[in-house]
Amino acid sequence: MSYPAEFLYTKDHEWVLVEADRATIGVTDYAQKELGDVVFVELPRVGDSVTAAQPFGVVESVKAVSDVFAPVSGSVEEVNSRLQDKPELVNSDPHGDGWLIRVRMTDPRGTEKLMAADAYETYLRETQTR
Repeated sequence: MSYPAEFLYTKDHEWVLVEADRATIGVTDYAQKELGDVVFVELPRVGDSVTAAQPFGVVESVKAVSDVFAPVSGSVEEVNSRLQDKPELVNSDPHGDGWLIRVRMTDPRGTEKLMAADAYETYLRETQTR
């Protein structure tokens, strides 16, 4: 799997697509494969605040229940409501239709600690060989 170059990534396997002060957030292809078949997604409400490196939601699969961590801080502007009826979008299109939330960032400099796609792929290789 190659990871979209326009995204930034966390060590917790979330991605973020930044457009001005707005960020779309989801889980990576690696994360969805590790989770297995996603059966339920719990997300915050529009207007809720999220804080970088803190959990903002839960992804439940047939194998596990996992917290999802915010890559950036901000206010939730949109939630992917399609996931209520089709949580499997997280598996089938993690970097597209399976996005989780859109946030208006409070500090766009919060992305400075995130990894570019090539650094994330290197991180995955290094952690899989340990």
